Amino acid sequence: MAAARAAWCCTWGAWARWARTQHSGGIGATHALAALTGVVGAALLPRLPPPWMLLACALLALVLLLRIARLRLIGVLLLAFAWTAGMATQVLHARLPPALQGQDLRIEGRVVGLPEAGADAQRFDFALERASRDGQPLALRGQVRLSWFGATPVLAPCQRWQLTARFKRPHGQVNPGGYDSERQAALNGLIATGYVRGASTARSLGTSAPCVDALRARIARAIATALPASDAATPLLQALAVGDQRGLSEAHWRVLRATGVGHLIAISGLHVGLAGIAGALLVYAFTWLWPQVLLRWPRRVLAAPVALGAAWAYGALAGYGLPTVRTLLMIAVVAWASTRRRGVGGMQTLALALLAVLLFDPLAVLGAGFWLSFAGVALLVYALQPGRGWRAWLAELGLAQGVMALALLPLTVLLFGQASRVGPLANLVAVPLMGFVIVPLTLLASLMLVAGLPGGVAATRFAAWLMRAQWDLLQHMAAWPWALAWLPWAGAAAFMLACVGVLWVLAPRGVPARLLGLPLLLPLLWPQQQRPAAGEFQAWVLDVGQGSAVLVRTARHALLYDAGPRYRSGFDLGEAAVVPSLQALGVRHLDRLLLGHGDADHAGGAAAVLAAYPATLLQGSEPERTGLPLLPCVRGQRWYWDGVEFSVLHPGIGDAVSGNESSCVLAVRGRGGTLLLSGDIGARSERAVARDWAANHQAGAQPLVLLLAHHGSRFSSSDMLLDALRPRLALVSAGYRSSYGHPHADVLARLQARGVPLFNTADHGALRVDMRGNGPRLTLGREQAPRWWRE
Repeated sequence: MAAARAAWCCTWGAWARWARTQHSGGIGATHALAALTGVVGAALLPRLPPPWMLLACALLALVLLLRIARLRLIGVLLLAFAWTAGMATQVLHARLPPALQGQDLRIEGRVVGLPEAGADAQRFDFALERASRDGQPLALRGQVRLSWFGATPVLAPCQRWQLTARFKRPHGQVNPGGYDSERQAALNGLIATGYVRGASTARSLGTSAPCVDALRARIARAIATALPASDAATPLLQALAVGDQRGLSEAHWRVLRATGVGHLIAISGLHVGLAGIAGALLVYAFTWLWPQVLLRWPRRVLAAPVALGAAWAYGALAGYGLPTVRTLLMIAVVAWASTRRRGVGGMQTLALALLAVLLFDPLAVLGAGFWLSFAGVALLVYALQPGRGWRAWLAELGLAQGVMALALLPLTVLLFGQASRVGPLANLVAVPLMGFVIVPLTLLASLMLVAGLPGGVAATRFAAWLMRAQWDLLQHMAAWPWALAWLPWAGAAAFMLACVGVLWVLAPRGVPARLLGLPLLLPLLWPQQQRPAAGEFQAWVLDVGQGSAVLVRTARHALLYDAGPRYRSGFDLGEAAVVPSLQALGVRHLDRLLLGHGDADHAGGAAAVLAAYPATLLQGSEPERTGLPLLPCVRGQRWYWDGVEFSVLHPGIGDAVSGNESSCVLAVRGRGGTLLLSGDIGARSERAVARDWAANHQAGAQPLVLLLAHHGSRFSSSDMLLDALRPRLALVSAGYRSSYGHPHADVLARLQARGVPLFNTADHGALRVDMRGNGPRLTLGREQAPRWWRE
């Protein structure tokens, strides 16, 4: 590994030396695109190549760069590929070894970032510097994410601690349209997640040298102190000032998504650029007062480093997000060109910034911010022709919102499965007000508060008043029923066609028939969906951890059995996983929500599902626990959708059952087989289901797919039930490294004795079952789209 790293560094250095020998336009868009192609090719690999192959690739790139002029772009591509794959290999190598999962480790390090105080725990990132197990040191270094439950000391940035913690490797749910936390862990360099154990053994080691995060926390506290308690503008101003998004709730993000202005709340390139302009204006003011300075240095030469320094200081307060880094690099390129008295075009500036990002952090391509940031700026440079005067500036500002909305439409559909219809209008109002008024005022007020200058509180409250007025308008726009469109994924071909259409529409004047590019977007915006045929159905056992959520679709109807868990911390997988999956699968109307019973891991996400699908019919057991007007779930109920039979097998009328034993058991029968959803019933209720099944169904007449009861509990999936059902396939929805031990070894043994294969959402992600005429066909979420970061 060390040899490969050295070879890559040498090759990058050789290419840089070659580039310096070229003319001023030698490094441009073609080199950046070649490097980007190589980086993306490596970042999306299902498996990483061995180190020797990467070393050979780097050496070949070196030969092409230095010896064969016509193939230098291929050399850049190969070098970028090897560099990215090597960085990815290091990311995987740094992760927690599997043998250390679930072990108590003694660790030492410091708190990084801004700790978040939740309802049940404090959560924080921790830079791990030393680790040991049973007194034996471990070669484990890197950043981990910890939760500290119970009564804990108030954590602050830069504090050093010695703790006992238990870890697991990064692992997340894999669902259609879902958030990929494992990819995000690779992007952020997280090597493990875990929780603090033995709080009595925790030992504070003091505070490290002053750090930027401590200043960020201080400014955030100062803003909160200056405003009345529970002021709606407080979390928004904290996010604008120092990138502190801890106070932003899901309601905030819902408004930001619907209006397409999230890039303004998260510290963006616009904010950093304004900081750079402020630095340059200070230099201009200084030279106006002391013009004799200009006899030695031109104004632009003096302004460039000051602007860069101001932007860099604000970028540090922002936490160096990708849009921030991109803008800083672009300012650095312009500053370099100014000090050398060279002119650099917009596209070349962007290309140099792109190359710098790919050199220092090639895995940044795994984040949505990378693509939105660079693609947005590139398409603005491509589409807009700069004019002179304030009228041209205003026209360009208004036109830019429409250009950005259209230009980034294919990317937003690809990355988020949605598009804001009111985004251009919302940005037309929000960009000038927030970018040129609220943000500068907030920054000025923050500096005044920290410095203790008079007027800081008044400035903060004025900024809060403006922010509340802006936010009220955004909330009103977000409430429009057509504000946000959810779009299911239409495929790579539709995405590429839409990209061609966007480039055609935004082409410079003189390109003929530019409006003909608009129809090329239609396959992406109105995709054709494959629905089950009459008599057939499709089921998705969603990956919701230690919980349950199953979508069943026929040709024209959709049923959701359970809605996923909601935890005491407030984290709701109904909102975070179930609803995005339904929308990604193109479910526009949910006909029925059937809640097996009232436990939070089955019914916790119901409120989020109903908020997205308010016209849904509700059915289930234990309405008193769920607080919802549920139609009763009683044995003998039956309905038909598109030739598919749905029948309730349990509980019966008058059954004296409650809790787990009251779970609704639903059988879905099509011409290709039957799916049995058994809730959380135990052996007692399974006996009744087995007797009913034996009396009313011919054993083995149809293939049967069984969702194991109670997540594979030891006291469910009894011999009697398995013998009566004779399942062809068994599925289970359980948590990764379940603390309950689900699925239990006894259940695994019973299934193995009968030759029934078992598939677990914790291991395979969302499980899709297509029940067609030739029997069930199973698709595994993790195997359908394998990626190296899921190893």
